[in-house]
Amino acid sequence: MPNKENPAQIRSVFGENLRKLSQDQPSVTVLASRLGINRTQFNRYLSGESFPRPDILARICAYFKLDARILLEPLSEITPQPPTFGHYMSEFLVSGTNAIPQNVFPSGFYRFSRRSFIDHDLFVIGLVFVFRTGNATFLRGFETTKAMRMQSLPTSPIYREFRGVVLPQEEGLAIIAGRKNGMTSSFNYLGRTASFGNNFWAGYTTRTIPEVTAGTRATRLVYEYLQQDTATVLNAARGKGFYTIEDIPPFHRRLLRPDQDFA
Repeated sequence: MPNKENPAQIRSVFGENLRKLSQDQPSVTVLASRLGINRTQFNRYLSGESFPRPDILARICAYFKLDARILLEPLSEITPQPPTFGHYMSEFLVSGTNAIPQNVFPSGFYRFSRRSFIDHDLFVIGLVFVFRTGNATFLRGFETTKAMRMQSLPTSPIYREFRGVVLPQEEGLAIIAGRKNGMTSSFNYLGRTASFGNNFWAGYTTRTIPEVTAGTRATRLVYEYLQQDTATVLNAARGKGFYTIEDIPPFHRRLLRPDQDFA
């Protein structure tokens, strides 16, 4: 650990940690904006010229789900949050040597589409953010307010938020996602599919409900990795909601194969 009385050394360690953490973000400009930090000041942190006030450090730590050790200790020495269910399952679901490479499933914003679980004639378009902590890959998103109302569920953000862990599989990816306090969960499988921009994954999603419950329990799922600029992401966020199949983007519609039953 560096001498805490040496400010230059602290700035150097913190700057290096912040540069590594920034690599998985869409851009330094986007990251600084999300953190509410002036870009010029953020560059000073990156270069080791300055380190943040306690309130800004707390904001950075909260965003990356780390603690204040990023100010003093190299990122490689900071133990990441456990990605799954403890030592008993770690070698069966994830492995430190089996992290998901960026070129397999990059960090950033994705638009997804699937048939509605509630109304068979409608399709859902949503938005998720994929990020990394240590060797683990996570995602976060929010259900639409309309979807919550259709299920007679609360519509405040704390209830609409869902989070997931992305797990490597032999021929694709698995995602286990759920809402706060385990209210509902889903299992998703995705495999990369050929596309012009090499930015689509297709598979299926299942929700954890009893067989006798009305509605769809399993359906096809499409993920599209977006251009990571503010205009594209905001446009995708505004486009979240329910649609008829005619209003689904053409390539999504092709991969969803709405006229073929899911087997």
